Amino acid sequence: MESHEFGAAVRQLRESTAPESVGLPAGRRRVRGLRREELGELAGMSADYVRRLEQGRSHPSAGVVKAIARALRAGRADYERLSALAGYAAADGQVPNEVGPGAMRLLERFTDTPMFVSDAAMNLVAVNGPFLALGHWEPLGEPWEWNIAWRTFCTPFSAFQQSAADATDHQAILVAQLRSARLRYPADASLAALVDELRSRSRLFDTLWRTPRPVAAYESSADFVHPDGTAVTLVGSLLAIPGDDLAALMLTAAPGSADAARLAEIVEAAGEPAITRVGQTGPG
Repeated sequence: MESHEFGAAVRQLRESTAPESVGLPAGRRRVRGLRREELGELAGMSADYVRRLEQGRSHPSAGVVKAIARALRAGRADYERLSALAGYAAADGQVPNEVGPGAMRLLERFTDTPMFVSDAAMNLVAVNGPFLALGHWEPLGEPWEWNIAWRTFCTPFSAFQQSAADATDHQAILVAQLRSARLRYPADASLAALVDELRSRSRLFDTLWRTPRPVAAYESSADFVHPDGTAVTLVGSLLAIPGDDLAALMLTAAPGSADAARLAEIVEAAGEPAITRVGQTGPG
């Protein structure tokens, strides 16, 4: 990882940390969040070193990463992200897959928008009614059938169609997400098995794993072919849910378009939008 990515993440966390949340007086301030001097004092380092870290001119040790996260009272997901950006594995553990309050609120509030929540390994853990109403995610009875990467690279959906450019973006996003998850959860056997399965089953995935493509934006477009034969074009946007280390994918149509009207018809015909917990994480 580039040092400037780690530095940018530290600066963002520093500026979004309320002084009172780390035991400092708020007072009248000219800058948002904490000052570099304050972070340095809390983390046991100089303000100049904090500045060099944020500017990408110094590379932190694993201990420095932990000290900064502890000083900012960062949550688990933010600590793991800092570790990954610095090129280290965070503490071991399993990929969390509990649907927390934040994820549930998203699913509950967007009742007219197809949406799912996935864990860091790209396993779907919860979906809403509008997403199931699209009718493209047919069950296969396979151990990895609720994993987005496995379905994309090993058993592509017949009712999910993308242009070459959008497919390239979609594939790059999935590989980037899994590479980041492997850095954060090196002890998760199921995640390791998934990556091995993908690399052995898909030559394309193996190539991208060894030489990943850059991710420009965490969204791509696709045509969803409904069981009645009609298609609706939707854009999928991936949103992080940091506290639970989950992600939500929202599928939206262009406002005022024929696709938006058709999506509304599909959602209305599906009836009451329910939230369904789904997902498997591989054999066992």
